Amino acid sequence: MKVNELPQYYTRLFNGVTDAIDALQHMKYSEGLQLLIQAQQEAEDLYMKEGGTAE
Repeated sequence: MKVNELPQYYTRLFNGVTDAIDALQHMKYSEGLQLLIQAQQEAEDLYMKEGGTAE
């Protein structure tokens, strides 16, 4: 699977986790937590827009 074939929700979540790891490595714990929450919410929204179903 090519990168441009990945679902948007996956790349959004992956990028958010990467940003959160960077924040945590710099001991910015609150920022890291907020980045994870935001990435999760945005990935969920994208998943639903792409036709996903909530189970």
